[in-house]
Amino acid sequence: MIVRLRSLTTQWTAVVPVLAVVLLVFTWGRDLPGLVVAVVTLVLAGSVLSAVHHAEVVAHRVGEPFGSLVLAVAVTIIEVALIVTLMADGGDKSSTLARDTVFAAVMITCNGVVGLSLLVASLRHRLAVFNAEGTGAALATVATLATLSLVLPTFTTSKTGREFSTAQLTFAAISSLVLYGLFVATQTVRHRDYFLPITRQGEVIDVDDHADAPSGRTAAVSLGLLGLALVGVVGLAKGVSPTIESGVQAAGMPQAVVGVVIALLVLLPETIAALRSARRDRVQTSLNLALGSAMASIGLTIPAVALASVWLSGPLVLGLDSLHMVLLALTVVVSSLTVVPGRATLLQGGVHLVLFAAYLELAVNP
Repeated sequence: MIVRLRSLTTQWTAVVPVLAVVLLVFTWGRDLPGLVVAVVTLVLAGSVLSAVHHAEVVAHRVGEPFGSLVLAVAVTIIEVALIVTLMADGGDKSSTLARDTVFAAVMITCNGVVGLSLLVASLRHRLAVFNAEGTGAALATVATLATLSLVLPTFTTSKTGREFSTAQLTFAAISSLVLYGLFVATQTVRHRDYFLPITRQGEVIDVDDHADAPSGRTAAVSLGLLGLALVGVVGLAKGVSPTIESGVQAAGMPQAVVGVVIALLVLLPETIAALRSARRDRVQTSLNLALGSAMASIGLTIPAVALASVWLSGPLVLGLDSLHMVLLALTVVVSSLTVVPGRATLLQGGVHLVLFAAYLELAVNP
């Protein structure tokens, strides 16, 4: 019976990504009626769960921190493609789309995903433990990238309207790529042990012995299906975005809420994967996913939109307003205090979740 259930699960997670891509082909660029939107939303949810399953298969094969890196980079690359596509179609009204989506990704991951992971781990295991060296390095990189790309444009004087000049945008893009590349090299080569889960005694867990590792062929198939699932997630999210925009406008909420909703949909696979790791007392893996996603979102999006700005006619507004800068600064301070001890309780998880709730509330009611 158990073998049969596993077989059904495997078949389901293999069929849904293909179905999502087929549905994406038939719905791309079209106005969708309500019934089709409901079907797309259902397939979108299935694609999210399928992506999480295949990401865990790949992660189990390659080990940490490579597994977290695969999922974070894969999601971000497709997210970047979505942002550039929406900017090309949206004209002037999409001038803040990159800023809103990147900032939403930072707040969702650094407060929402981190807070939920710490909450789940502390409730289930009383105390969440992780490697302070690796997590601190990731947080420092995220804070630097966010400041260079999202805060400085508000204060530069070469160009008005919270925009970078061409030279400044080029510098920000190159700096983002360099910092992200340095972090990946540190995470995967020079100091890989800083990003591995640890026991409550501080010993590194380099081998996950809860199950036999999948074969290379199984992992390769899962990697391909992961790519299809993520294409389906992001593409179908774009398909339902007009419905989201209409709902946001009908509710009288700011346009920035659309970016928040899309970011929430796109980051669902990483969120679920992080919570599963937290339940297994692998909090470091959860933090790798959260901070790695925030870092990849900035480090890959800014260079991509900088390149796209060569042919996009509208302005590219990257600078945050004062309200969001306060939230970003508070997030960096609180995250630093969470990371330094290398362990967290229910309180730290609650603090991050309150910050996330404040961000959502202020996004709806600025």
